[in-house]
Amino acid sequence: MPLVNFFDHDGNQYEVNVEAGTTIMQAAIDNGIDGIAAECGGACSCATCHCYIDENWTEKTGEPSDIEKQMLECALDPQDNSRLGCQVEITDEMDGIVVRLPESQF
Repeated sequence: MPLVNFFDHDGNQYEVNVEAGTTIMQAAIDNGIDGIAAECGGACSCATCHCYIDENWTEKTGEPSDIEKQMLECALDPQDNSRLGCQVEITDEMDGIVVRLPESQF
């Protein structure tokens, strides 16, 4: 099972192992990691699962779709490495991925 390293805004690290095919959003929810609200439940319609993919991992996560790019415009403080956690499925190749959480989703 791939390891996902979450870092909250204060720098606290949370390591979780998840099944391949799990989204970043679901990994955070299932493991009680604060910082991802996921108000729409993963429908790519609220931007409350906004996160930052560490630059070393952005190639493995791919590019956001057009709809995701539109939703990211609603996120607070979007960056070049911003993604919606509901749109990034963890693969075995992402073992060790680093995901940083924003200060707030609202």
